[in-house]
Amino acid sequence: MKVVVVGSHDYLLSVVESSHVSPLCTAMIESPSIMSKKRAATLGQHFLNARWAATLVAQSAGVAPGVTVLEIGPGTGNLTHELLALGGKVIAVEKDSALIELLRLRFRDEIASGALTVIGNDIRNVSPETLGLAAHEYVLSANIPYYITGDIIRTFLETNIQPKQMALLVQKEVAERIARSKKESILSLSVKAYGTPKYVKTVSRSCFSPAPNVDSAILAITNISRDFFSDISEEQFFKVLKAGFASKRKMLAGNLKKITPPAQIEKAFQACGIKLKIRAEDVSLKAWGCLVREL
Repeated sequence: MKVVVVGSHDYLLSVVESSHVSPLCTAMIESPSIMSKKRAATLGQHFLNARWAATLVAQSAGVAPGVTVLEIGPGTGNLTHELLALGGKVIAVEKDSALIELLRLRFRDEIASGALTVIGNDIRNVSPETLGLAAHEYVLSANIPYYITGDIIRTFLETNIQPKQMALLVQKEVAERIARSKKESILSLSVKAYGTPKYVKTVSRSCFSPAPNVDSAILAITNISRDFFSDISEEQFFKVLKAGFASKRKMLAGNLKKITPPAQIEKAFQACGIKLKIRAEDVSLKAWGCLVREL
């Protein structure tokens, strides 16, 4: 029997029999730097190795005993460990074949008991339907490569089978733009149209291996629903939103002239209490909803 440790901060992750581990998997476990240089950098992966952060992500996602959790990009399993510790029934989707092997070894008891299911695939190639999930009957938790953050947020907010809530580790700047900035953007408004974003906590780059070039943050999105679109079209909302942000240098009214006659724009602005000389970034979600109805 051989004790192996993945990560740092005295975080004991797994005890496995070395005879059952492939050479690649053994190398990844015993020397995370090998994974960092040869695989993680290529895939954009940064593995979370701070237990407090993993616990906070799990809690922010609303994980509790019996709750179904979709985990995207479990990596070496640090977040998975905390999701299971809170009693979640976890479906983990991992793209990397070597990491899948590691996960199946580390959590073989949890897999055998049915508490954990590990699926080998790119999350962008699967859907809530194919995973057997039901709308608002699961939560989502993820530590994902920065470059697919937008895809993940959009996919799981726009799907008909939305999660009840979600918690993601994202770039600090992105989390601030969505949940803290006084200026709106297409991204922030798109998230707020479906749920309530919250900047939970900053996670230093030193909490990851390999360390990224920027700090991260835990972003939680709760109260996920389609209620905002009860009396307006999603398609029309995003059409108007994209037109309004088409040119940051122009006022909102000027941008909207490409899709709507000036007279109609002025009438809609008056009805919604929006100043004519205002930029798109200074218009609230509620005002955008009114604008879409009036246009």
